[in-house]
Amino acid sequence: MTALTGQAMSLEFFPPRDDAAQVRLNEALSQLAVIEPSYVSVTFGAGGTTRDGTMETVGLIKGKGFDAAPHLSCIGSTRSQLSDLLDQYKAQNIRRIVALRGDMPSGMGASGAGDTLRYAVELVELIREHSGNWFHIEVAAYPEMHPQAKGPQADLRHFVEKVRAGADAAITQYFFNPDAYFDFVDRAQMMGVTIPIVPGIMPITNYTQLMRFSEMCGAEIPRWIRLRLAEMGDDRASIRSFGTDVVTEMCQTLLENQVPGLHFYTLNNAAATLSIWQGLTR
Repeated sequence: MTALTGQAMSLEFFPPRDDAAQVRLNEALSQLAVIEPSYVSVTFGAGGTTRDGTMETVGLIKGKGFDAAPHLSCIGSTRSQLSDLLDQYKAQNIRRIVALRGDMPSGMGASGAGDTLRYAVELVELIREHSGNWFHIEVAAYPEMHPQAKGPQADLRHFVEKVRAGADAAITQYFFNPDAYFDFVDRAQMMGVTIPIVPGIMPITNYTQLMRFSEMCGAEIPRWIRLRLAEMGDDRASIRSFGTDVVTEMCQTLLENQVPGLHFYTLNNAAATLSIWQGLTR
C-alpha cells in the first residue's frame, strides 16, 4: 500500500558547471520524471554567481515539461537587477519563485548599501510590489533554527514576517528529527501561519559531504546516525543502503502525519531520491 496520499513531491537541482554535469542533470531529470514532481526548483548562487546558469537550467527544465521554479537570492543584488530577473521569468511564463536571502559572502557587513536588499522578507515584498500575484512564492523555514539566528523564537518571528509579506508556501531546511519539524509547524501555526510548510529531504549518500553541509546550515545529525555512518568509513554501498532506510522511514512518518508534501534536495543525482520514493510507494 502506498504511503503517498496526494501529498505533492518536488525536487531541487543546481545549475551544471560543465558538459559532463549537464549530461548528469539530463539523466537525473529523465529518471525522476516517474515521481511526477509538482515543480522542480533550481538554485541560485549568492550575488548572482550562478545567475546565467540558473536561467538556462530553468529553461531546460521547463522545456522538458516540468513546472520550473528558480531560486532568487537577494544578497548582493540591487532592486533593479532583481526586478529585471522577475521580468525575464515572467516573460518565460514562470509562475513560481523560491525567494531566499542567500549565503552572506565573506566580508559583507550587516548593513545594506545603496539599492541592495539584505533579508528575504525584503525580497518577498519586492516580488509582490513588482509583480503582484503573478508568482507563487516559496520561502525557507528552519525547524532547527537558522545558524545565524539569535534564538529559536527570533528565527520564528523572521519566518512569520516572510509569510505576512506575501509568501504562499515554505520549504524547510533538511532535518533528520521529525519532532523538530512538527514543533516548528505547531509554533508557526500558533502565530497565525496557515501556509503549507513542506519538509526538505536530504538523501544520505556521503558521510563527509553530509557533515560539511550540516555544519554550514545548522542541521543536526542525530548521534546514532553519525556513529553508524562514521563506522562505515568509505563503504559507499553500506552508507547509501543505511541512508535510504533512515530517510525513507522518516519520510514515512512525515507522510503519515499528513505533511503537505516532500521536497527532495537531489544534488543532481537521481538514484538516492528514487530509492526513497520507491520505498514509499511499495
